[in-house]
Formats: sequence, C-alpha cells, structure tokens
Amino acid sequence: MKGYRLVILFVALSFTGYSQKGYELGGLIGVSNYIGDINPNFSLKTPGLSLCGIGRYNFNTRTSIRADVGIGRLYGRDDISENNFQQARNLSFRTDFIDASLDFEFNFFSLVHGSRDKYFTPYVFGGLAFTYYNPKAELNDTWYALRELGTEGQNKGSEYARITAGLTYGMGLKYDLNYEWSLNVELSVRQPGTDYLDDVSTEYPDMFELADRRGEIAVLLSDRSAETGIEPIGATGYQRGVSSNNDAYYSFRIGLVYYIGLLQCPALSKPRP
Repeated sequence: MKGYRLVILFVALSFTGYSQKGYELGGLIGVSNYIGDINPNFSLKTPGLSLCGIGRYNFNTRTSIRADVGIGRLYGRDDISENNFQQARNLSFRTDFIDASLDFEFNFFSLVHGSRDKYFTPYVFGGLAFTYYNPKAELNDTWYALRELGTEGQNKGSEYARITAGLTYGMGLKYDLNYEWSLNVELSVRQPGTDYLDDVSTEYPDMFELADRRGEIAVLLSDRSAETGIEPIGATGYQRGVSSNNDAYYSFRIGLVYYIGLLQCPALSKPRP
C-alpha cells in the first residue's frame, strides 16, 4: 500500500501548484545512433542526422503531454567492430526512419515562461511510439532493400513489418530565453518491437533455397563473410544474429520551442439592433 500512496502523491503534486497552461511548438536537430546486432556495444562511430518536430500541451508548470514526429538515418557496420565474429560476418546496413510518439512529460522544477527565477528545469518523459524503417545494404555501388530479399530465409509474404510499435523515454533540459522562446536539449530512446532494424536477428538460411526463391543478390547480402577473404561462414542454421534482444536507437537533439499560450476562440460578434 505504501508504494501506491507514493504514486498517488506524485501524481497529485504533478497537477497542483501554479498553473500556466498553454501550447508549445518547436523543432530540434541532432544525431541518432543505433543499438543492435551490428552495434551491440553502444559504439558511437556511426551517427546519423536526426530531426524532430515537437508539440506540447502544458497542464501546469510541472506536467505536460507531448507529441513528436521525427526523421533520421541509422547506420551499422561489422567491419569497424573489434569483435572477431562481427569482423568475419561483415554485415552492414543503413535505414531511414520516421517515428511518431505520444509522451507524458514531467518537469523537476516549476517552469514559468518569462520568469526571472523559474526559467529552467530538467525533465523526463515516456510514452508510446511508432517507427517506420526499411534497412538497405550496398553492393557494387547499388543499395538494395533487404526486407524484400529475405536474407534470413523468410518466405515471400512473411517478411518483417516496416512499421513497428514500441516504447519511448528520455530526459532533457529546458532553458527559457524569454517569454516565448525556450532552448530544449534532450536525449530520447526508442525501443521498437522488432529485432530487424538492421535486418539481422536469427540464423543463416539454406543458401540454395534462398537463391532459388530470391536470387543471387539475396545470397550475396545474406552472407558477406567471403568479401573479407575467408571461407564463407553462413552455413545453414549457423548464428547470424541474436533474437533475444530487440534493436533500439537513441537521439541527442537540441532546438528551440515557442510558447503559444492558450488558444482563444474569437468572440462572436453581437447582432446589430
């Protein structure tokens, strides 16, 4: 019961105190980095550009609900890893992404726009997100969409989805520049419900069957170990990825947000006497 009381107290405190309701709109720019089978150790060697539009409704100086729409690009390369298995596997990918999320946001300090005392606060947020992705790989100066090639033996019509739902959470800092404008710096994490952001998850397929169903390009992009000068490692059923953990990506962004305040409906004109 004590835990429930703390949650109720936290929510009650969030929605009490000085009220400064209103809307905010802004944009942020930064970098995104992928975490998954091709980058399991959180390497920062392959960042991609990331943009985000944000809209908030402030219930008061502490709490708000926010909606984000972001676009960006993620990369991964085995050949820059220090892991011997990854170097031999030699896979790589890039994917453009579009995501949208709806989050609850909490300010640690009261933020009052235009105040000389309450002009900054750290904050946290969390919610649900949807992500569109389409991993591709380069071969002989041509980029191929990997999903359509079924590189792990997926049958036609049984490929992984291009859109996935997942969780989002993060933290940041708001700093008021004046009554209307504030500087926002934040780190957000997306955890989609898929292990195929990078097209790598389970085992190598039977290459003869893959060639028959999908063609030689699919075989060449399923097992790229021969490009390193070694014997191909992609025997049927051998490990290609680790399916126990889904992929993820995070974004570090900075931008400006404009405080609109409450939107007032225009007054109805009085009829003439």
